Formats: sequence, structure tokens, C-alpha cells
Amino acid sequence: MKPLLTATLLIWTALPAMAQDKLTLVLDWFVNPDHGPVIIAQQKGYFTEAGLTVEVIAPADPADPPKMVAAGKADLAISYQPQLHLQRHEGLPLRRVGTLIATPLNCLLVRQDGPVHTPADLRGRKVGFSVGGIEEAVVAQILATHGLAPDAVEMVNVNWSLSPALMAGQVDAVIGAFRNFELTQMAIEGVPGRCFNVEEEGLPPYDELIYVANPDRMDRDSIRRFLGATEKATQFIVNHPEESWALFAAAAPELDDTLNRRAWADTLPRFALRPAALDAGRYDAYERFLHEAGLIPATTPASEIAIDVTAP
Repeated sequence: MKPLLTATLLIWTALPAMAQDKLTLVLDWFVNPDHGPVIIAQQKGYFTEAGLTVEVIAPADPADPPKMVAAGKADLAISYQPQLHLQRHEGLPLRRVGTLIATPLNCLLVRQDGPVHTPADLRGRKVGFSVGGIEEAVVAQILATHGLAPDAVEMVNVNWSLSPALMAGQVDAVIGAFRNFELTQMAIEGVPGRCFNVEEEGLPPYDELIYVANPDRMDRDSIRRFLGATEKATQFIVNHPEESWALFAAAAPELDDTLNRRAWADTLPRFALRPAALDAGRYDAYERFLHEAGLIPATTPASEIAIDVTAP
């Protein structure tokens, strides 16, 4: 999720109850529809039913959550599968323990009225990005799928100003835009966009948003109960999309707007229906992609990156 709104620190806690175990969750950024199962679990009291008091914190800096968990300053963080691979190779003691968004959201975004009708049309054009390394490797793979070399385009760091840079004509495409947010934001601004989904352009599919924990500090039982509560919340969202939207929008005044309403509908089918379930093959495949892209020196087994906390 890229910063489309002013980031604020938001802390919510489940209603207190006897013998509740405390758990702190740091979001990847400010609260948005990507966090639907967490917010609905709070609003419906599912965490309390699971014997948990969950503190949900929106960070001031989106780079902080994994570091906070690694340092023992939080129990869980919402992060991204691609980043977790690199963080593990950097030595951070983190493991994926659950999945929030089970499909990629990242896309190569262009203006609908622009000159790029397929990625092959990017030759000689500018592509904006926010995060070096992975996003540059993703663009290189997309270009390769269409017979182009990485140097066929000029990569431009636009920081977090992805859709504004594209709408202003500073770049011809951007990578790192989320198809459930930036694409909608452009439509609201009257500048329709077109997304080329990365998993349809040569990238291996992956889990966009995941829960990470420090394996040396984590409480498996608390995490299992947390995931069970978010699974129950996801089932409620799928079964009652309008009622769940109303609960989400009521959680904080700034959530009830057109962008979030539209994003809610676009995000709903992407929530992990079984957040504890692990597809180890996805993690092995993404390791291979990163290794072939030269971003990691060797591949690490999925068992050292992701775990199923429900397994014996």
C-alpha cells in the first residue's frame, strides 16, 4: 500500500476481558481496506472471543514494522513477501506466520490514454518507481517477457508519488502501484489508468501482504488464535460485504470516503481465506526469481522463510 492519505498513528485495542493475552500488531502503513480482516476482527469482537487483547498500530515509517518485530518491540507486523526474502538474507530474524492478501497487488500502471498499450511499447520511455532493487528487477522481468532488455527504459525514482507522477506526465509508467488503490485513485481524478498485472507478465505469483514474527520470541498459541480470528473476520467480509464495509468505515472518520469504498470492493476477493495456510512452493519460486535477478547470493529453503504455526 502506497501513501495516498496523510499518515497518522492509530491505535485500537479489543475490548478488555478476563485472562486476555496481549498481542501487538504493527501495520505496514496507515489503515486502509487491505487491513479489512484485522479491523473487522476488532469491530466484531473476534479477538476478544479468542482470548486476545490486540493493539493495532499504524507506523510513522513503513520501513519500521519488520524491524520492530525483529527487535522484539512488537509481536507481529504486516509486511510483504518480496521484502521478507531480502530481509531474511540481510539477517533479520523473521518468518512469515500468516497471509493477509493472497495475490499480488503490484502492477505496471500506465495512462489509459497514453502511448503504452503493451509493455513492449515502453522502449525508450520512463518508468517511475519507489523502492530500488525488487521493483527494478520486476520491470526487467516484464521487459524480458516482451523481448526488451532492462536498459530499454529509463528508471526514475519518484519516491512515493507514483500516480501523481504518472498523471502529470513525468513518467510513462510506474511500477509498485497497487491495482486496488492507485488505479482507483486515477479514475477518481478523471485520468483513467491501465494495469499490467505482474503475475501475468512473467513474475511468479506471491502473497502480497503477510504477517511476520520473530521465531525466537513468538508465542505460537497466541498467533494461532489471532489468525483464527482474522479467518473468521474474512468469512464475515465475504458473506456480508456491505455490512462489513459499514463496520470498517465506522472504525475511524477518515476511512469513510470514495477511494476506500471502491478499494474495499476491489480488495475483498484477494483476502486469504485460510490465513494460516502456507504454500511453500511460492516462497521457493520467489527465491529463485530473486536469485536469477542477482538480488540474493543463493536461495534459502522456504522452511527458513515461512512457517505454518498450526503444524505440530
